[in-house]
Parts: sequence; structure tokens; C-alpha cells
Amino acid sequence: MLNSRARSHRGLRSGREASRRELVSRSLQSAQHCLEDQDFGTAYAHYLLVLNLAPELKNDVKETFQYTLFKWAEELDSLARVQDLFNCYEQALELFPNDEVICNSMGEHLFRMGFRDEAAGYFHKAVKLNPDFADAKENFYRVANWLVERWHFIMLNDIKRNLTYQKAIEKMVHSGCKSVLDIGAGTGILSMFAKKAGALHVYACELSKTMYELASDVIAANNMEGEIKLMHMKSLDVEIPKHIPERVSLVVTETVDAGLFGEGIVESLIHAWEHLLLQPKVGGPKCNDVRFEDYGRVIPAGATVFGMAVECKEIRRHHRVGIQEVASVRLADTVEFCSPTHASVNSEETLEPYTTEKLSRIPGGYMPLTEPFQVMTVDFNNLQELKNLATRKPCKISVPITRGGLLDAVVVWFVLHLDDEHTLSTSPSEETCWEQAIYPVQGLLDYFRKPGDIVMLEVSCQDCYLRIQKISVSPSECRMDVERENTPALGNEAELCSALASLQTTSKLDRVGHECVLESTEIALLNNVAYHECFKAAISKVLSSFTSNTELQSMDVDGSERNLGESRNKDSLQTSTDPFYILDVSEGFSILPIIAGKLGPVKAYSSVEKEQHQIALNIISEANHFPKETLEFWLSHLTDESSVLQRPKSDKLWSIIILDVIEASGLIQQEVMEKAAISRCLLHSGGKIFPQYVLMYGMLVASQSLLLESAVQGTEPTLGFNIAPFINQFKVPVRVYLDLSTLPCVPLSKPVELLRLDFMNPYLNSSTREIKVQICKSGQVTAIPFWYHIHLDEDTSLDTSDESSHWKQAAVVLDKPIPVKQGEELVLRIQHHKSNVSITVKE
Repeated sequence: MLNSRARSHRGLRSGREASRRELVSRSLQSAQHCLEDQDFGTAYAHYLLVLNLAPELKNDVKETFQYTLFKWAEELDSLARVQDLFNCYEQALELFPNDEVICNSMGEHLFRMGFRDEAAGYFHKAVKLNPDFADAKENFYRVANWLVERWHFIMLNDIKRNLTYQKAIEKMVHSGCKSVLDIGAGTGILSMFAKKAGALHVYACELSKTMYELASDVIAANNMEGEIKLMHMKSLDVEIPKHIPERVSLVVTETVDAGLFGEGIVESLIHAWEHLLLQPKVGGPKCNDVRFEDYGRVIPAGATVFGMAVECKEIRRHHRVGIQEVASVRLADTVEFCSPTHASVNSEETLEPYTTEKLSRIPGGYMPLTEPFQVMTVDFNNLQELKNLATRKPCKISVPITRGGLLDAVVVWFVLHLDDEHTLSTSPSEETCWEQAIYPVQGLLDYFRKPGDIVMLEVSCQDCYLRIQKISVSPSECRMDVERENTPALGNEAELCSALASLQTTSKLDRVGHECVLESTEIALLNNVAYHECFKAAISKVLSSFTSNTELQSMDVDGSERNLGESRNKDSLQTSTDPFYILDVSEGFSILPIIAGKLGPVKAYSSVEKEQHQIALNIISEANHFPKETLEFWLSHLTDESSVLQRPKSDKLWSIIILDVIEASGLIQQEVMEKAAISRCLLHSGGKIFPQYVLMYGMLVASQSLLLESAVQGTEPTLGFNIAPFINQFKVPVRVYLDLSTLPCVPLSKPVELLRLDFMNPYLNSSTREIKVQICKSGQVTAIPFWYHIHLDEDTSLDTSDESSHWKQAAVVLDKPIPVKQGEELVLRIQHHKSNVSITVKE
């Protein structure tokens, strides 16, 4: 009987196994048929069933499953079925939890949707699973720049800044402040200063999920996990007693930017004084009947803001178009180009009204036109003053020019008063980790000023930003003293000067019909005469070759040549109905299509997207007497922007395709090799891609600055606290937006060619190569800066390290410095994968 039952159970199990195998087999076949029909959703469901029923097949179907998942995810993304998309990836990661390709793809979708913290987690996991996975590394490096901004490294390496904050916090805690709130904790270093100084209760809030998790690890590593309460939230959302039991006696913060107020310090301190801090001390310093610990204080206690008018060619070329004609194209008088800092004055959006620069390292330097002047002071321990900042009328300031020159910008910095003893200055003359705020001057008729002229401006604090606007000038004949809001009314002479200045600031804008806002790199590009002349020469050469070929084809088949005039007339008729098609897919604003249109019978297509840019190009076209049909905007012909590279018409091909191959940051554009591959298929016989190839150059340098800007250098700069291993997880090996001409470094080799990227002849490209570099000076190699020679053809090239270039340079920063001696050789290994290039030193 028992044997009979056993046989029955074995038969049942055998039947189930056969049914399982049959279902798996049918599902695999169905999945394959669905893939052939491009029914990716159904194919994905079949593979999901197969992998759940037969886990042993994971290795066999892994690649096909990945392909199906990615295709189905693309469809879901296009249909905005976000939740379904993420459900698919979660199911896939349950089946393949250690698959770096799926992790990386999940991260890419998250990043595109704005979930940067979550994307970084998947990219980081993919890199850990496979340190050689180039796509995941590149993705992680790019997202790391968003999540942990580079100034964290620079500030943590600033021993003076750290020590000054530590001393100020120690002084306040030792004076009786026993409960501390750290607003915008970052890595938690200020909280740890407070705890080490003896504070009984320390609370810290940090909004960024990445920085909150990083700070949690740092605090735990420094054995303060139970002594500092870290909250993942904005200080504006902190409530008593929900989050902290009672009001604190000290708030510490460094939520200041180069313009002082740009990170919201005013708003957060108003809230802190009203809801989180003990009330401020009243009665002044002589009031001795109140114990120190019974009232609230803030570090920093206040700030003094300074300004100075300067001449600076580098600022000028990035914020003012200084030419009327470029490559024979006249820029229309009715178009006023301006940078976003100028546009912020009248914008409905809250735009940052300044840019930032480290003036001590700006190419070409700068020249002060005025003495430094005080812009304003602010007391962070005075609630009413903080409230009045945003509501009070603009303060008017006028300052005399002391040295003649071009008025390019007003530069602003500040002195941060941590208390009555400890200060930090962000002045351009100080050795500091800080940059300065730059307010470019725009809209004047004449920028040249002579000694004695008066610069007038208005200062306000609106939308959490320090605003310096209505910058105007008056001639030296109308002398003025420094004027402020509460001074007595000015006499007729001063009023006349103000009226003259007002006329000067508005008269140019009054005659402008269209304001076109360009990014600073776009303005620098428009000012780059050599760039446009090179493109003009290269385009002209290609068009001439097409014209010559047409004339040759117009000869009789028996070799006899027709009348030359007749041939040209006929050719003219032919080209009038059959123009040369040129496509410019440059990033941002570009006048190359108009330049091309002046060189012959051309149908030029621009890929600019912004409506105001299209209007500006149309106005310039009309000013140069272009027929309307000469210039068209390519994206208006497309339903899908991803298909920007396609034929102009069903029966036509492009004569020239202009690609943007180098980012302004100094890196190779993403997917440029893929774009080049598509472009080659769309070219007319004899057509060209511009540029045709790029040569990448580099050299070995010793640069302490690059080390300090790329990673925290041990525990010494952080005063013994263990922070470096945690924040250095987010270091990236490449520093971008560098100016080699002012980078503090010592060259240890001559420039060498590292790589060639050929867009017309891809078979000339090599994915891996090794370069021997001769050491010409002994020292320690810390970095490899690199730049490019962009060859439009064999005779015409552009150097991205040129002083007139709108491109910046970049550098690979080594993990550890390598000591070298003069005469030795160092071998560099260059790897090229898609549009990513890695440079390493061969052991």
C-alpha cells in the first residue's frame, strides 16, 4: 500500500514537472514571437513568468531579458506610465539583484525624472558591482556633482575657515550656550564643533537626502551618534516640541553663498528667531541682570558687504556682445543680447541676479575702477532688521571712479562676523575658499569711464537675493558724495546728474525692439570672431567643391565644353531650385546657419529651441537681406526631438551637418559618436560633418589647488574629525570648467596628443591606446589637464584652450600623487568608450 502511494506521489510530481517544462517552453516561444512583433510588454510578461518558474534559466535568458526590459521601459516612459516603469525595474532587480546593467538603467530613468538622490544610489551600486562599467561610472560622476557640490571639498579643506568657526562656537558654548541648532548641517562639522565644545544638546537639520545620510555616517564615525540629533528636513519645518523639546540658545549656520543671502539665510533666521531660538538679549551689552544662557544668539552674528567697480575683459566677453558684425553677418541693432543676470531685473521668475568668479584666478585679471565701498551691513541677531531687509526701499549709492577704464562689473564680497572677535572675509585679495559675486554692467551707451565720474546704483534684498541694479554713470562735472536712502534731499545739480544717468541707462534699451537672453557661454561664443571665421572658411570650401563638381558635370559627354556663361546660368537655375542643405545641431544659440546662408544657394536649418532665439535669428536674417525661405528651424518640422538627425526631405541629403562635439565645461558631448554615426548616413556624396575630427591634448602637472578642490585631504583640515572617507565617496576624477591659463600648477611635461576622434572616418578611432610622456621637470604628478584642437578640415582648426575660446578646460585628478624625475617616462592609458574618455597612469 505504501509503495503504491509513493508511486502515486512520484507520478504527480513528475506530471507537474512536465507541465512546468512545457509552460516554460511555450512562454519562451511566445516571448520570442512577441519580440519579433515588437510587442515588448507581452514579451516582458512572458520572460517574467519563465524566470519565476525556471530560475535555473537566468544565465541563459539574461541578455534577452535585459533587452526586453529596456525596450518596454522606453515605451512606458513615452506613455508617462511612471509607476508601471518602476514596477518593472523592481521586479527585474528581484530576479537579478546584482545586475549592474539593470541598476544603471534604473538610475538613468530616475535621474531623467528628477530623482537625483535615488539615481545616485543605483549608479553607485552599479559601480560597486562592476568598477570597470564605464557607463555607470560616468553616470555616477555626473550625478555626484549635483548631489555633493564641489564647494564642500574646498570648504572642508579650508583650515582657516574651520578653525575660525570652531573658536567662535567654543567661545559661545563656554559662555553658557548649552543647546545648539545647526541649520543646513552639510557634513555635520559645525554640530561636532558644538558637541566637542561641551554643548549639552545639539540638533541639526539637513534637507538634502544625500548630505543627511552622509552626515549620519560622519557623526557615527566620530562617536557622536547618540549625542547629536540629526533631522532630514528644512529648518522652516522644525517644530517645538515635535522635533526639539524647547527653544535653543544658539543657532549656527553657514547657509550663505557668494552674494551672502542666496541660500536663504534671512528667511531661515527669521523663522528661527520666531519659533526656535530663545529671545535675543535686550538692553545692550551693559545689561548685566540677564544670564548669558537665558537669551538666544546666532553664529554668524552679522556681516558687512563690500563692493567695487572693475574693468575685466573676461567678464565683459561673457556678458556683453561687443561686436556689430561677425563673419560678414551684421548683427541687427534692434536686437539687444543680454545675460540672465541682466534679464533677472525684469523677469517674473526668481533668477539669481549675479554670477560668481574667483577673481584671483580670472583669466586676464581685473582692474579696480573705484575704491572698495560699503554696500550694507546686516545684524543676524536683530529680528526686526532681518524682517526689514526684504521690505525696505532700495538704498541708493554713488561712488567716484578713481581710475579710468571700461566699467564691466560691480564685484561684491563680505566679511562674516561670527562674533565680536572672529571674522571671515571673502575678499578677492584674501586667500579664501570663497568666490565673489559678480554683477555685470549692461545697457549703457558708453562703458568707458574716467577718474571723477560717478557710478550710481541701487541696493536691495528681494527674493532672498542681494540685488544691485539700475547701475548708471554721470560725468565728472556732476560731482556727488556717497548718497544713501536717509540722507537729506539732493540739490538741483545732483538731480540733473541723476536724470542724465537715467537717460544713459534707458536710451539704448528704448531703441531696441527685441531683448534676447543668452547664457554667458553663448555670449562668449558670439564674441568669438575666430570661431565664426573658421566655420565660414570651412563651409565655403565645401560649397565651392560642390559648385565645381556641378560645373564639371555640365560638360558634354563627348568632352566638348558648353559655353561657360551658359553653363553657369544653367547651374544657377539648377541651384535656385536645388539648394545645398545645411543642418546646424549646435547646442544653444548659433548664427552659423546665417553665415552659411551668405555663402551661396543654401537652405539652412537651425536647431535652436527657444522662441526668443528664433525671433532674434529671424531679425538678423532680415537685417542681412535674406529671403525668408533661406533659414528654417528644424525642430518645428519634427514631432520627436530625438529624431533631430534625419533627412531634410524624402529625396534629399545634407551637404553639411554641424555637430556640437565639446561641452563648454571641457568634456566631450554625450552621445556625440552616436550622432556622428547617424550623420554619416545622411550626408550627400561629398558632404561633410563639422568638425571632421578632434585631437585631444594633455600634459602632466603638479597642482595642490586641484587636489584641494577634488577631495578632502585627511583629518588635518577638518581639525581631527573623520569626514574625508565619507564625502570622498562622491569625489569625481575629472574637474571641469577650468582655466589653464590661471590654474595654480607647475607643468611637469610638454603637451602631448592623447586621442583622435574622427567623425567622418570612424575606422581611424582606437578604443584604447598608450602614450609615453617625457618628464621635463621633477615633482609630483597630481593631475592631467586636457583640451582639444577641433579640426573642421585639414586646414582649419580651433583650439579650446585659446584665450578667446568660449570653452573651458578640464583635468583628471589622480587619487594619489606620483613622484617623477626629469628624464623619466610616464605611460598614460587612454580608453574611449562611446563618448566617454578615461585617462589613467599605467602602473
